[in-house]
Amino acid sequence: MATTEDTTKRGRRAGGRAARQAMRAAPLAEEIRPVRPGLSGGTYNPLSEAEVQRIHQAALDACEQIGFADAPPSGVEILTGAGAILGDDGRIRFPRALIEDMLAIAARDITLSARNPKYDLHLSGTMVHYGTAGAAVHIVDVEKREYRDSMVQDLYDAARIVEALDNVHFLQRPMVCRDIPDNLEMDLNTIYACVRGTTKHIGTSFTEPSHMLPCFEMIHMLAGGEEKWRERPFISNSNCFVVPPMKFATESCQVMETCIRGGMPVLLLSAGQAGATSPAPIAGAIVQAVAECLAGMVYVNALKPGHPAIFGTWPFVSDLRTGAMSGGSGEQALLSAGCAQMHRFYGLPGGTSAGIADAKLPDMQAGWEQAMSNVMVGLSGANMIYESVGMHASLLGFCLESLILGDDILGQCQRCVRGIEVTEDSVSLEVMRQVCLDGPGHYLGSDQTLSLMQTEYVYPALGDRTSPKEWAELGRPDLLEKTIAKKREILDGFFPSHLPYEIDRAVREQFKIHLAPRAVGIGR
Repeated sequence: MATTEDTTKRGRRAGGRAARQAMRAAPLAEEIRPVRPGLSGGTYNPLSEAEVQRIHQAALDACEQIGFADAPPSGVEILTGAGAILGDDGRIRFPRALIEDMLAIAARDITLSARNPKYDLHLSGTMVHYGTAGAAVHIVDVEKREYRDSMVQDLYDAARIVEALDNVHFLQRPMVCRDIPDNLEMDLNTIYACVRGTTKHIGTSFTEPSHMLPCFEMIHMLAGGEEKWRERPFISNSNCFVVPPMKFATESCQVMETCIRGGMPVLLLSAGQAGATSPAPIAGAIVQAVAECLAGMVYVNALKPGHPAIFGTWPFVSDLRTGAMSGGSGEQALLSAGCAQMHRFYGLPGGTSAGIADAKLPDMQAGWEQAMSNVMVGLSGANMIYESVGMHASLLGFCLESLILGDDILGQCQRCVRGIEVTEDSVSLEVMRQVCLDGPGHYLGSDQTLSLMQTEYVYPALGDRTSPKEWAELGRPDLLEKTIAKKREILDGFFPSHLPYEIDRAVREQFKIHLAPRAVGIGR
């Protein structure tokens, strides 16, 4: 027979549970959420100060002594005009003093604008942001367990999903629209699908310099005019301006020059592969990537001092048994974390890759590969962490279900980046005294627990934390089945409408848009 004391205890427990459920249901202001864009990393340092200096000096030696081949004529003029030296062998070399001068005027503390200002990305110090990227040629069909060509509809769907996820902070084009054979049409439709699908910052590439004029025409239309575009450029150019090892990519350099003149921020992307197109030692791969990005930094600032540019050291790792890329390896995580530390050394806005899975499907292997590198690179303080969600098969496949699951992974990663706050309140002596000496002997219903449960702790949206008994009572839910259902919920009912109908119609009248109006929610 229950006593009054038992009833009171049950009431306390039930009341505490109800209070906790109410707390979790209440929306939080952005500034007190447990994780949010721009949390400060930088607590993990895979390199010592002496090792950072050695890599820096080796990169300067590489720029000064080895130099770079294949600069376009326009680049030769820009670089030699700034003080670079064109050798008899056709290679451009960079004196130390030139690099130091350009580092002094390079842009720091930049902002990448979004269509919605609340999604602006402030790249300063060790502020960390996670997002997509890549050029996958396949979409991973989880339900059929197969790979197929990626299409423009898949890109638009990915953009809509990114818009709906809290922990994916930007959309850099993650896949190629293989259903559009004409490269100009593909570039234009890539821009359209991304802009139509999300109000977050967008990154994209351009196939050829000749495409830049029509692409900028479309961008100006989408922005509401060139002046509005230049005020808030919401698209950046992911630019592979080098072909490792130590050669300029002629056409990409010409694209970069046009982007800079057009007011578009640029990502200076060096993507060597250790043991193949960059040295096999992790340190050597970092040296080459840093040297290549230093050359890019000089190039940008010689053309337009202080133009917003991201120091994009993206070296990859090879499985030396086969020569194949191994994006999900521990070595890749270390390599990217070391690059992030070099960004901090230069004080430049920096970006690198993480979260790549070699696994073909969103399984346990994918989970450890994605989480390991995303945590390490976030802790290292990279401003922009690209390819962090959705990428499989060493960048060959993109998976919408993995993108959604990745939002949970990134929530936990960001909580690690945020770290532990040690204050007089958080050491909790007074609360311990109250609970242990005067209270119930547990903290479940304490005011401190209730006040911190939403601001100190992150809860997965899809991850399962139930007990085996509860799991069985719920019908033994399967994680992938839940994720597929979430994907369908987003794609069946969420059509962002931030692009005015008049602008959409004008774009369709001038350019061949492959997404039908109904496919983007018009007329539904």
